[in-house]
Amino acid sequence: MQGIDECLLEAMRLPGARGAALVDWTSGLALGAVGESPGGDQEAAAAEAAELARLAAEQRAFASAGSEAAGGAGGLGGSSAGSAGDGTEPPVEDLILSNRDSYHVLRFVPTSFDSSVFLHLWLTRAEGNLALARIRLGEMAGRLELG
Repeated sequence: MQGIDECLLEAMRLPGARGAALVDWTSGLALGAVGESPGGDQEAAAAEAAELARLAAEQRAFASAGSEAAGGAGGLGGSSAGSAGDGTEPPVEDLILSNRDSYHVLRFVPTSFDSSVFLHLWLTRAEGNLALARIRLGEMAGRLELG
């Protein structure tokens, strides 16, 4: 198990990492951040990334096939979104947004409470390895110890 600071510092050791943050997608607040942030403002970047995360998590089209078979909505309030204390997985595993010079990887973190946090990693496209980043963020999310 590792804390927020250790997790974010580990993310910054990935090739091409420019910045990393742990964000609560319901409030849009950064729980921790290191490195640069897109647009130069960490709080604004966290709020904008949270909007993307919330949009994906609330849509039935992005729910896993297993959650729909079980009757879940795949979003907030549905059985796959989890409720406090049930330890269910987040409705979405990760999101990848790419632009001309960088990647943004948002990895949802399973928690024992409401699974409403995600890791946001900003990578340069020239130096970053998207496959490696997805694998390592998944490992980090599994080891992250929150509250």
